[in-house]
Parts: sequence; C-alpha cells; structure tokens
Amino acid sequence: MKAEEQPVIPTETPDLISCVSKLHSEGYRLVAISITKLGEIFQVDYSFDRNFLFRTLRLLVPTGAAIPSITGIYWAAFPYENEMHDLFGITVTGIALDFNGTFFRTAIKYPFSVNTDRKEDNSCPGE
Repeated sequence: MKAEEQPVIPTETPDLISCVSKLHSEGYRLVAISITKLGEIFQVDYSFDRNFLFRTLRLLVPTGAAIPSITGIYWAAFPYENEMHDLFGITVTGIALDFNGTFFRTAIKYPFSVNTDRKEDNSCPGE
C-alpha cells in the first residue's frame, strides 16, 4: 500500500483567508485546528480533508499577533478559535460566535502560553 501525500503548506497570516477559501471551494472539510507553542511563537495548523486526502495550512504566529477568523468560511471553526484565545492567548479577530474569553474557565489566564522551561526528569515515580 502506498502512503498518501499529506502536505503541510506554510502560510502567512495575510494569505490565510484566501488559502482557506480555495480549499473550501475545492470541497475540503475542516478537520481540526491545532496549536503548538514553540518558544515565543505559536504553530497553528489548520487541517482539511477531501476524499481521504489530507492538507494542512501552517501558520507561525508570534506572541501578541492577531490572526483572522475563518468562521466566515467554516462556521464550525468557532470552538477552535475561542480555544486559541482562552488557552493560548492568541487574538482571533472576527469570530462568528465569540465567547470573549469565557469559553473555558481556567485557574490561570492562557495556561498553554506559559513557558515550561524545566529540567526534564526522566525518572519513574517513586524512584
């Protein structure tokens, strides 16, 4: 069985809406939006599928930068975009259903934006 190509397409913030619109017009469905903190930037991956062909648009977003909402194209993106704001502190402008920071209740503001620069402990508990 041949493995299918699953490209990750580097995308700039100003091009996000046009790239998402193109995928939508080609019949792709939104699968997920994932965020990873990489030091002082966030990697935001928008994943799409059409007929089992997977495509991912990848944004690198500096801390404090804003990105546009894709809810005008994929309305169902609103939970992901509210999550981006509430858990990571990423500003998403123009969300169709914006909970204004109340989608998640957390003990600390933007818990996944906190730097976790700790010495790695590879020992087993109880050792």
